[in-house]
Amino acid sequence: MATIKKRGKNTFSVVYYYTDENGERKQKWETYHSYKEAVKRKAEVENQQFTGAFVSPSKQTVREFLYDFVETYGAQHWGVSMYDSCTALIKNYIDPIIGDMEVQSINARVVDTYIMKLRKTTPVSTKTRKARTEFLPDKTIEKIIKLLSCAFKQAVRWELLGKNPFIGANIPKTEYTKRDIWDADTIRQALDACDDGKLLIAMHLAFACSLRMGEILGLTWDNVHIADDDLANDNAHICINKELARASKEAIEKIGEKDIYYTFPAIKADTTTRLVLKRPKTDSSIRKIWLPKTLAYILRAWKQSQDKVKELVGEEYQDHNLVLAQANGRPYEDRLIEKAFNQLKEKAGLPNVVFHSLRHSSTTYKLKLNHGDLKATQGDTGHAQINMITQVYAHILDEDRKINAQKFEAAFYANPDLRAVRPPEGSKEPAPAALNLESLVEQLRQSPELAKVLASLIAGGNKQAT
Repeated sequence: MATIKKRGKNTFSVVYYYTDENGERKQKWETYHSYKEAVKRKAEVENQQFTGAFVSPSKQTVREFLYDFVETYGAQHWGVSMYDSCTALIKNYIDPIIGDMEVQSINARVVDTYIMKLRKTTPVSTKTRKARTEFLPDKTIEKIIKLLSCAFKQAVRWELLGKNPFIGANIPKTEYTKRDIWDADTIRQALDACDDGKLLIAMHLAFACSLRMGEILGLTWDNVHIADDDLANDNAHICINKELARASKEAIEKIGEKDIYYTFPAIKADTTTRLVLKRPKTDSSIRKIWLPKTLAYILRAWKQSQDKVKELVGEEYQDHNLVLAQANGRPYEDRLIEKAFNQLKEKAGLPNVVFHSLRHSSTTYKLKLNHGDLKATQGDTGHAQINMITQVYAHILDEDRKINAQKFEAAFYANPDLRAVRPPEGSKEPAPAALNLESLVEQLRQSPELAKVLASLIAGGNKQAT
């Protein structure tokens, strides 16, 4: 049982006993600033004690709890990229704001206040990425709340809380906007102007195969199938089952080898990160993509030129079997491709887009070619959910729906029998009957009263006219 005791003019305490994790009986005082809140808490405590759902009070802070969460949950369920992303969010936007608060003090109102605080928080810049906005983007806030919702779900499971306060939080809705991309003619112009071999191959793979940057840089020759038989049977294809990424040494140590296929040797001994070939973040990213025949021949020529480089470099060549490799065999990083891409845009006077836009150009072009076949397009892009395509590329699908209406008109309503149908004409007033003077004179003779009425009407009309 719990009791309410008045502590001051507008202060009330809910007092109850509980048994701690050591089996000792202890008393707890919880203070509220209104009697109504105290009554509500008293009923909640008594109900939880009666049903066995009562959670013993704890002073564990959010900082302490999240450390345990990362160590016990994150290390088991996250990949290296996810590990680095989540720990960065905790370090930059969770710990500094609510890290000192007790886990059990986090309720729905605290969550809403926290989200308001995040919307006025300046993004943290890193050594490799400078903040581009004044305040945190809604997409980042959404990631933070999803991370905390996952963490506090575990808190409920670990019996630290009775319910998850982040469920149903008022997360800012991320608006998907139409992306600036190149059309097919512009991409053709860019390819014609490109004299950088690595960039040329990267652009072809991004546009023709809808690959992400990490997938391009992590592609190895054993997953490129361009033999004579493949070309003869129109079966030239690539398989995507890994990607290149830079991960922290901490993430590599925590996650272990379950997510990493290969760790490249570090160039500098004191670096805190490593380049790795890792498993893609979603199962849908593991896919087979058929190649246009022209691209297959381009890749063949690229392989021949790469083999010549290996012969010239000799034993100094670090052969990792990468499709895109530097002169010494080491992988290219995304910043090197982006730099070459920016130089091409400037030299050729091309519209300013980022390299990743080529993937979106690819998706747009394929949707137009296949008349909005979402499943076929998703198979190439590797999107985890099909609604990612319907949200981002809705304008392309709308164009096809417009074409559908035009096709419907041509196939159905263009039928001559149907086109002859016209909407009903409006009703017309009957034409006035012709005046029969002889009949009128006869009626006047037979009805002196009618003659008087007609005479008075005529007299009244003459007066109005004067």
